[in-house]
Amino acid sequence: MRVLLGSGGIGTDERRKLCMDEMGDAFSGISEVLFIPYASNDHESYLEGARRFTASAPFDLVGIHEAEDELEAIKEAKGIYVGGGNSFLLIRDLHEKGLIEAIKSRVSEGVPYVGISAGSNVACPTMMTTNDMPVVLPSSFEGFGIVPFQINPHYHPGGILWSEGEEIVQHFGETRARRIAEFHQHNQTPVIGLFEGSFLRWDGTLATLVGGAAEIFCVGDTPLRVEHGAVFDGSLSPR
Repeated sequence: MRVLLGSGGIGTDERRKLCMDEMGDAFSGISEVLFIPYASNDHESYLEGARRFTASAPFDLVGIHEAEDELEAIKEAKGIYVGGGNSFLLIRDLHEKGLIEAIKSRVSEGVPYVGISAGSNVACPTMMTTNDMPVVLPSSFEGFGIVPFQINPHYHPGGILWSEGEEIVQHFGETRARRIAEFHQHNQTPVIGLFEGSFLRWDGTLATLVGGAAEIFCVGDTPLRVEHGAVFDGSLSPR
């Protein structure tokens, strides 16, 4: 299984190069990748932006929204790339179009999958550890279940501060860690918070952290900070 899941936050040259290198490895030997832009309202503009971003890659992107039969496009796909955006919008469209099981099945057969931000959220058992606003109501929060743990992309360990004149003001909304703790009040699934620019390679058994740090949250345990190169299993236990 060739799966690459990224947090996003690819705003520097170094991070963009890492992303392209990792995507190139994930889609090695594949000339055409099926791009799923449903986390955005404007599918065509998103596809064009994704094509510009991957212009140096050894593969071309084809938008699933351009296909006459989306299920058939998935059945024929040699690689699948799900972009970031709003996870609620993405999961709603995936369920309404009946694509969840089709994509899950293709990935289990060995088709490489890359998901960034919202695309990493929906690779989990559910998308319930997203940071996004629920702008639409999906029929289900169920994701692909490609990995057995949850991901919180764009993770950062602290609160938010900003300046108002000479005064430093603290934002009193929940931290990412607090939201994950609330998730664990009702759910047992372990969660990994991916810092910006971090990626997970998943082979079906083990995950390897690439590019940056992450924090692992398991019910009853103190959060564990892990760094580039860390390896862990599906229960997020370090190896």
